[in-house]
Amino acid sequence: MATSSSDEKQVMIVAVDDSEHSSYALQWTLDHFFTPLPNPIFKLVLLHAKPSATSAVGLAGPGAAEVLPIVDSDLRKIAARVVDNAKQICAKRSVTDVITEVVEGDPRNVLCDAVEKYHASILVVGSHGYGAIKRAVLGSVSDYCAHHAHCTVMIVKRPKTKH
Repeated sequence: MATSSSDEKQVMIVAVDDSEHSSYALQWTLDHFFTPLPNPIFKLVLLHAKPSATSAVGLAGPGAAEVLPIVDSDLRKIAARVVDNAKQICAKRSVTDVITEVVEGDPRNVLCDAVEKYHASILVVGSHGYGAIKRAVLGSVSDYCAHHAHCTVMIVKRPKTKH
């Protein structure tokens, strides 16, 4: 008897970067969907969007050729650290069945493309809590994904800290 595709777990993608908001979103997701369950219903994919060296530097022309390889090397180190930190957060909660991926590009496109690639049911992103002006200038990854990803998008916000 052939196994049906309904036996396969649904995919949940968690976007990870080097922010506290991202770490909080991952921890919250693990605590609510993975650690309380002996057999989680989701397959976990951790995804980091690595900026390209040219987008990070924002320059071209004389001198760029020398700078770009150094910037790219730094971005690769940051990406490796981000993924390693995310894996450690999972390991502390005994979540070991994890796929990790680093994809170069704009996070908005990388995340929406990954939803298609993995046929994800849920995309989890942390909210950076930018104000209206900063969000208008930078563009909100979570807003973009909420409108363009072909799955449910869960935006995890950190509780406001009392001063």
